[in-house]
Amino acid sequence: MVDAPDAVSRALRDAPPDQLPEAADQAIRSTLGAVRTDVFVADYRISGLWPVLDPELPAAGFLACHTVAQRCFSSQQPVRDSAEDGPCRLYLPLTVWGERLGVLLIELPAVPGAAVTGIATDIAGALAVALRAADRETDRYRRARRRERLTMAAEMQWDLLPGRSVAHHAFDLAGQLEPAYTVGGDHFDWSLDGDRLTVTALNGDGSGLAASLLTALTVNAMRNARRSDGGLVEQAELASDTVFYQHRGRRHVATLLVELNTRTGRVRAVDAGSPHMLRLRGAAVEPLKLDQQLPLGMFAETRYEVQEFALEPGDRVFVVSDGVWAAEPAGLEPYGQRAMARSLRATRLQPATEAVGTVMRELHAYHADSDLRDDAVVVCLDWHGPRDRDGG
Repeated sequence: MVDAPDAVSRALRDAPPDQLPEAADQAIRSTLGAVRTDVFVADYRISGLWPVLDPELPAAGFLACHTVAQRCFSSQQPVRDSAEDGPCRLYLPLTVWGERLGVLLIELPAVPGAAVTGIATDIAGALAVALRAADRETDRYRRARRRERLTMAAEMQWDLLPGRSVAHHAFDLAGQLEPAYTVGGDHFDWSLDGDRLTVTALNGDGSGLAASLLTALTVNAMRNARRSDGGLVEQAELASDTVFYQHRGRRHVATLLVELNTRTGRVRAVDAGSPHMLRLRGAAVEPLKLDQQLPLGMFAETRYEVQEFALEPGDRVFVVSDGVWAAEPAGLEPYGQRAMARSLRATRLQPATEAVGTVMRELHAYHADSDLRDDAVVVCLDWHGPRDRDGG
């Protein structure tokens, strides 16, 4: 049993990318004596968890598993569900670098001790890494995640994302797109490189496939500059010139570019349009007002300037697109005028991964659960401070 994680890791390495759950199931049964396993993956809205190994799980069994699995997914802690003198279901988070993929279910003949739970946790970690790597090689897990068909624009947007969350000793970061299955132009991107975290949020121009193509062009131009060691100004200017020479000023992209120094908490930013940044410090919500510059692509050879400010440990920063800030259901004031501050304060005790979902749910409730009229992006950054990796 001591070598169980290694045995499972070897089985995962040897398995085809679309057969990872089956390979893990066989290895876990043989090493831990499990009587059943399953993999639950989070859907695009992060509104539910869905089985991969047993997609036709009967309704009663699915609901019984889903409630406990959701508790494991939200808490990011192992959860045991056992009957007296009966089998025990152990639910383990499938998470890699802070990216929450889903939950691993391992059913054992009896309640496991701490050692077995620790081994099972290591197995879940190995499976999460394998699933993340395999996602580019098979459609199986993406099919399990979608509850309805994505539009072509949404398909492109989700493929363009860096992920939906990332964890670091100095910060936690999460983002969400809505409407998940029809999103067009709004987007977010991020990259961690040494002590530099770069985050961008885009409020795409237009709708549908045309908006998605414009966003893809802009994101890849910024990535090209960033991956060539270009700073925020170079990223903004290359993307702006690329969009302008492609569309001659007829199309543009409102974009916020942010760079966080993870050693100092110092933030550098280029505000090129309408995405808004708000800081939650304690119970106080305050807009972080920057001098707005021209959206990317509006004019040829537009030049951009960087502005700076500092974060304090414990600060939470939200970046939202106009689809959140300016949402104005019939007969109501814009969401960002007052309602959004209430929803941001409601997230104070939640991790960033849960906070983005709370804000989106509050936005949907503000619309009386009708479809959003515009794309919406929410990104949440929690700044812990320049701690070392051991928490010191």
